[in-house]
Amino acid sequence: MIATTMTPQHIDCAWLLQDPGAQAAQADMRIAIGADGRIASVAPIGTKAPGGRLLALPALSNAHDHGRTFRSATLGAFDKPLESWIPFLGTVPGLDPYICAATSFARSVRHGVANLMVHYTGVQGGMPYVDEARHVARAAKDVGVRIGFAVSIRERNGIAYADNAAVLKALRPGIRDAVAGRLSARSIPPAQYLEQVDDVARMLEEGGYTDHVTAQYGPAAVHWCSTPLLEAIARASADTGRPVHMHCLETPYQRAWADKHHPQGMIRFLNDIGLLSPRLTLAHCAMARPDELALLAERGVTIAVNTSSNLYLKSGIAPVPEMLRQGCRIAMGLDSTGFDEDDDALCEMRIAYQLHRGWGFERTMTREELWRFAGCNGARSVSGSGAIATGRLTEGAPADIVVLDWDKLDDDMLFPDVDPLDLLLARANGTHIAKVIIGGRTVVEAGRVQGIDEPALRAELIASARAALAADSRHAAWLDTLRALAEDLEPFYRDGMGDCCA
Repeated sequence: MIATTMTPQHIDCAWLLQDPGAQAAQADMRIAIGADGRIASVAPIGTKAPGGRLLALPALSNAHDHGRTFRSATLGAFDKPLESWIPFLGTVPGLDPYICAATSFARSVRHGVANLMVHYTGVQGGMPYVDEARHVARAAKDVGVRIGFAVSIRERNGIAYADNAAVLKALRPGIRDAVAGRLSARSIPPAQYLEQVDDVARMLEEGGYTDHVTAQYGPAAVHWCSTPLLEAIARASADTGRPVHMHCLETPYQRAWADKHHPQGMIRFLNDIGLLSPRLTLAHCAMARPDELALLAERGVTIAVNTSSNLYLKSGIAPVPEMLRQGCRIAMGLDSTGFDEDDDALCEMRIAYQLHRGWGFERTMTREELWRFAGCNGARSVSGSGAIATGRLTEGAPADIVVLDWDKLDDDMLFPDVDPLDLLLARANGTHIAKVIIGGRTVVEAGRVQGIDEPALRAELIASARAALAADSRHAAWLDTLRALAEDLEPFYRDGMGDCCA
């Protein structure tokens, strides 16, 4: 919880979803919030709630994200699969890390997120890594959101899922040098990486950020990280209790790589080296098989499912019904790639539910399971296995609350007995949010983030990016190179990655 003393307050709402899916909506309720940022009481008002109609529900969690600033279509990366999309993320030169993080986090909290996982792949550079991490932590504190900060590392297969030399042979000669120079992964000794994570954790402790930022190990994925590195991370996580956050089996091409390099099973490999535990969150698992899901469930691993991202990047549809059948703990992630590129967690929850709830009269995801997915389980990915209980508005719980303008959402009411949860799942989005409270602190009021001047920071960010691009004489040539790379990677992957995976 964000450590701050607040004035006690209360919220009177026409409707309360205290534990969505598990408990029916309650009419005309008051939520009292204590000075400690926790819920002091939840009780009927005894009369109609005064003023405009409001609906209160627990805040949402985003269990997998990267804190990206610019959206994919802005970078010219729309309609590309993950494998050719990733290189486009580095088209903008490094900018102020505080402004980048603050504007990204603000977009998340405006859309109802209290717990946000940040797998920090977009290093801005220009300063020591720990100093940059400090700017990100300060941005989270100012915005008022809890984050998990995973120190990302990718030290092999920087261009594609194969040795760089082999991949370069598949590219047209004219772009090989430029691609090798910009995209080759840099080798780093495991001990050096572990020390970097320790340095970040120490900075958070000394800077007083640990109430709202959790340092984590962030290996990018098995195909991007060497076995010695993954083994070292597994040991360090067991020794320190620090969480681990990693991508896993996101696309069909990653599935093919895994099957060739780990014929006994890649998930089994992760188990054998000690990585599978309740401390681990695996993002995606869209291509995971039932036996692999069963092992993840047995080991208590959290799976962050990124429904819109997988659709946007043409990766596939995660087997959520099978995950639930196997007893997996699943949590909602937006992956900085929401369906409308707006980080709208309410919209993401609705899309996930409509895609995974079952066809016809079949029910493969209940509303209670949906809420564990969208509002509860993600806190563990963000803050670790000892995370504060969240996702339910009960006495003593953190006051993490999203308040919707119910008059705006229910603007065509005909029947007063329609279930509010029905309307929420049918049409709610970020434009209906009137207020967001995190740990008792009002972080969003009337659509505006309270801790920062988001419009001013966003204007400064865009101006800085445009100026940096105008000053970079190599930018146009690099964009042409990326477009050529995307064309060349298509046959490389379509042909099974040649002999590179043998």
